[in-house]
Amino acid sequence: MHVIATAGHVDHGKSTLVRALTGIEPDRWAEEHRRGMTIDLGYAWTTLASGVDVAFVDVPGHERFIGNMLAGLGPAPAVLLVVAADEGWRRQSAEHLAAVDALGISQGLVVVTRSDLADPGPALAQAGEQVRTTSLAGSRALAVSARTGQGIDDLRAALDDLVASLPAPDRGGRTRLWVDRSFSIRGSGTVVTGTLGAGTIRVGDELVVHRGSGVTHRVTVRGLQSLEQTRDAASGVARVAVNLRGVGVDDIARGDALLTPDAWHVTRTLDARLVPSPSPPAGASTVSSDPDRLPSHVMVHVGTLAVEARMRPLGPGAVRLALPEPLPIGVGDQLILRDPGSRRLVGALVVDADPPPLDRRGAAARRGEVIASLRGVPDVSHEVARRGWMRHMDAVSLGLSVPPGPRPSATVTRRGAWLVDDDAWRAASERLRSAVQRRAESMPIDPVLALEAARAAAGVPDRALVTHLAEAAGLDVRDGRVGLPGRAAALGSRAEAALQSIEGRLREHPFTAPEQHELDAAGLGARELAAAEGTGRILRLPGDVVLLPAAPALAMRELARLSQPFTTSDARQALGSTRRTVIPLLEHLDGRGWTRRLDGSHREVNR
Repeated sequence: MHVIATAGHVDHGKSTLVRALTGIEPDRWAEEHRRGMTIDLGYAWTTLASGVDVAFVDVPGHERFIGNMLAGLGPAPAVLLVVAADEGWRRQSAEHLAAVDALGISQGLVVVTRSDLADPGPALAQAGEQVRTTSLAGSRALAVSARTGQGIDDLRAALDDLVASLPAPDRGGRTRLWVDRSFSIRGSGTVVTGTLGAGTIRVGDELVVHRGSGVTHRVTVRGLQSLEQTRDAASGVARVAVNLRGVGVDDIARGDALLTPDAWHVTRTLDARLVPSPSPPAGASTVSSDPDRLPSHVMVHVGTLAVEARMRPLGPGAVRLALPEPLPIGVGDQLILRDPGSRRLVGALVVDADPPPLDRRGAAARRGEVIASLRGVPDVSHEVARRGWMRHMDAVSLGLSVPPGPRPSATVTRRGAWLVDDDAWRAASERLRSAVQRRAESMPIDPVLALEAARAAAGVPDRALVTHLAEAAGLDVRDGRVGLPGRAAALGSRAEAALQSIEGRLREHPFTAPEQHELDAAGLGARELAAAEGTGRILRLPGDVVLLPAAPALAMRELARLSQPFTTSDARQALGSTRRTVIPLLEHLDGRGWTRRLDGSHREVNR
């Protein structure tokens, strides 16, 4: 299926043309029939000679309903620009063309209607001149009469050629359906409709409703229709009606979006490159492509959503938009920025949905230069290089294509859950090695860095990266600490002699831990003991109990010989020690799972 929107001045025959092509009345409301004009979006469809289905979104032409018109144009990949032969080019013709141009819609047809009432030649010439400098330049132009049927067959053939030229959508991609209608059906519940541009929706899928207010709801697809046919699945591009479970009809409306869960980055800040029309269409005097004529607060139109935002110019053709709530808008999205006090508008292309802060003097101007160079196409190398590293899941939510394998691009390496820029990795490796070297030189008694200190010194976001980084820097990682290879703690001569004396005593009597006053008198303070522990020479237990690392295994050998279960007193006697030593040692064995506490006074060895 393909989806095409109409555009053109009020009462130029857009709805009549759609009805002639499809046999379906697109105007759904009694008020529209009473007033004889479209005031909201209408929908109809037909099957072309090639067998391809085409759905039409019929937009209102009256200037008072420009918001509705933009909601219809926004998600559509192609357009029929309609001009009446008996009236020619008019103001809303120019405004609708300006909107088409601002959205970058380059696929379409120019259709002059009511050719039975006047010579279509002048209107065709006028329209051709107007589209010449816009995104619709080169579009085929035809004259038709919906009343007599003249030219309708040629138009259907032209539509076949048009849809054959449209790019194929990414049917396996993530889903974002901008909702244009929400209603309730007795016995079914909430139903929403919209134009599905990419991805696939299936019955039973879990999706997220993201409201323009920032509120989200988890929902399940209960049923699915396309062109009034019940379906198990629908892929973009398609007009779809989705029956949802988990949300009330009052909790979802036009401008909200149905999203693939956890697949979309939501943002309140966007950097965009303005894409002004090279020559605004004649008659569009109030439609401006000059951003300097837009106020600091503008209406942002994307998909079917319209929301007010604050606009900050950053340089020629570059702006930053501050949104009122986080929204699922990504790189490559086409926006329309509209002055709410007039009909002035300008197109904008989102080039960064997660931009850096502007917190230094001159940052705005420098950022403006960067924005001017961005193409609006998500690029994994650029995004990772700008940050240094980013989680794979964050990259996907920004719309980045991340190829599988250890090297997603020439400059990016996959390291666990992270994507890392090669230059950033080398710089972090140098920072870590320098930090460890400084530590070894300034504190030879404790020449290693704990993992968190190593992470901070390297400037990486996750301790999980430190081990890989240490290996790259030629450093050792042992017991959660990073140090130079072969560099052990260098105790002073007095402390080293005292430690060797304690080690000798403990080898003879493993459970006679030295008292605190002995440690103090020997010059073995907290720093010296930490250094000895870090190099694996001692085991420290709560209460400043110092033993050899082999003490737990030796204790288990003696405890296994006792009648089971045993008491703390039994253990103390078997080990020839004191309660000060035995209690923390038994708790240590419990923690390892070697012994098991049965009650307040009994334990047993785990067999």
